[in-house]
Amino acid sequence: MPAIHPSALIDPAAKLGANVRVGAYSVIGADVEIGDGTIIGPHCTIDGPTRIGRDNHIHGHASIGGDPQDKKFAGERTELVIGDRNSIREFVTISRGTGNGGGITRIGNDNWLLAYTHVAHDCQVGSHCVFSNNATLAGHVEVADHVILSGFVGVHQFCRIGAHAFIGMGAFVNGDVPPFVMVAQEGYGRPRGINAEGLKRRGFDAERIGAIKRAYRALYVSGAKLDEAKQQLAELAQNSDDVRAVLDFIERGERPLLR
Repeated sequence: MPAIHPSALIDPAAKLGANVRVGAYSVIGADVEIGDGTIIGPHCTIDGPTRIGRDNHIHGHASIGGDPQDKKFAGERTELVIGDRNSIREFVTISRGTGNGGGITRIGNDNWLLAYTHVAHDCQVGSHCVFSNNATLAGHVEVADHVILSGFVGVHQFCRIGAHAFIGMGAFVNGDVPPFVMVAQEGYGRPRGINAEGLKRRGFDAERIGAIKRAYRALYVSGAKLDEAKQQLAELAQNSDDVRAVLDFIERGERPLLR
């Protein structure tokens, strides 16, 4: 049975799974589903339509599933979908999608969203990511798996960040960041090598990391124009699935590459 504090306000239309805990003064609206074992801290607000999976921990004062901060939003039905085992810390805000942006904001599994982070409408966040304090995504941003955003990072709308990328503290991202790349602050963030330490921690061996380094040099160090760099990547990709992932990421891009 759910364990609900007497001061919490739960709409009768909300659906709470087994062993859900809801803290003092939290408010859960209609059309909200919360999976088994999820913990909602005190003073949280969860609006619907929102689907939250199992074994998440949403800490105090978080605001989840609110209307998108978009002037074009006209009250259409949109959703927020959150997976399993996420840790969502104090004062985090996550908005639902918009009708003209796909309609769904989505967050995967096993993510850490630290205090005061913001995920805007229509963002798509993968799994095993860490968003440090005050990291902010504008609307329509895509973040792949195993990405780390350091404190006070800001990501421009419609940008994509590839898997295993690392964005350093205070960097502003206004273009697509390929997989494995590390970005550091210099006004707007600029590439500064690959996230080698993170890759080692996740089991990438020396051969894989070497191939990724060669891809980085082709893209950022060689001085080649983008079309020429893509040709070099295509050659390297014949022997490396990781380089193929970098090239595929670039080919799918609609915004300029951060370069």
